[in-house]
Amino acid sequence: MDFSLTEEQKMLKAMVQDFAAKELEPIAAQIDEEARFPAESVKKMAELGLTGIGLPEEYGGSGGGATEFCIVIEEISRVCAATGTILLASSGLAIEPVYLHGNEEQRKRFVTPVASGEKLAAFALTEAGAGSDPASMETTATRHNNGYLLNGTKVFITNGAEAGVFLVFATIDKSLRHNGITAFIVERDTPGFSVGKHERKLGIRASSTVELTFEDCFVPEENRLGGEGEGFKIAIGAIDASRVVVAAQALGIAQGAFDKALAYAKERQQFGQPIANFQAIQWMLADMATQIDAARLLTYRAAYLQDKGLPFIKEASMAKVFAAETSSFVTNKAIQIYGGYGYIKEHPLERYLRDAKITEIYEGTSEMQRMTIARQLIREG
Repeated sequence: MDFSLTEEQKMLKAMVQDFAAKELEPIAAQIDEEARFPAESVKKMAELGLTGIGLPEEYGGSGGGATEFCIVIEEISRVCAATGTILLASSGLAIEPVYLHGNEEQRKRFVTPVASGEKLAAFALTEAGAGSDPASMETTATRHNNGYLLNGTKVFITNGAEAGVFLVFATIDKSLRHNGITAFIVERDTPGFSVGKHERKLGIRASSTVELTFEDCFVPEENRLGGEGEGFKIAIGAIDASRVVVAAQALGIAQGAFDKALAYAKERQQFGQPIANFQAIQWMLADMATQIDAARLLTYRAAYLQDKGLPFIKEASMAKVFAAETSSFVTNKAIQIYGGYGYIKEHPLERYLRDAKITEIYEGTSEMQRMTIARQLIREG
């Protein structure tokens, strides 16, 4: 199995690296400090075609697949994880299901403006009492005229403050559990829909995380994605695919922190020599580099399988849990190498550490990934 990049993928990687270094890194600390959405950066990503990566050209996309999406998210997250979150949540988690399960009209109406960067999208599944257990959701969809009335509240919704298109999950019958969950496409200006509390977060602070409220929010039948009761399958499929991209985000955070720690270790002088000469530092660097390499192999193996249309759920969970925990490990060790300087905001390591933590939580916690891996192993055995 060959994981080496093609010439086109190498060009994409170089282009995103250049963009990230010139446009994202100079403002990363400021937008984190201010918890400010980087509207200009998102606009520039759209101009480069990055908002359409992984989506077909006929719907405003740039083509490519899971591998290309991972390349983009890794390189962006290497300097600004919050911007990586904005992109992966919109172009991947929220809008890819519309392309995969939508009809032609839905693809043209909703996929095209998101792929072209005209609009952002958000994925609205999580509720206060339904996180890892979406079948417990309370948001309801009641038949009304030629559509549905949505009532309920969603929490922790990425891009919720800026998105124009929302993929919302509600149940037509709570007693049916996961068999009642149905997917709907809700537009921002729909009466009865409102954006509520903005969360103040530990990390990825430039990415908005909000509460959404639906009060007799009427959604026409043509905005239902798939059939009644098919929402759970749509949601889980989207999350499975997004885990590969979150692994790439975690990988990018880890690589960015490692790069800075290695450079610092070569420059920092103690006892008349660079601290990179000391075995304690060398062993930390060796462990960090080894885990990053392993995370990269797991991540791009999962992307490869997804692109080939092969089973990848177990591999996606392996990549996600390992890359996420590697990210936390590497950022922690990077601060240790920096010593006191790593603990202050003048240097970016404390931001990398804060950003890394979310990769162990969203798109399924590390504990849920281990459950998924175990179930797949038992099923395969």
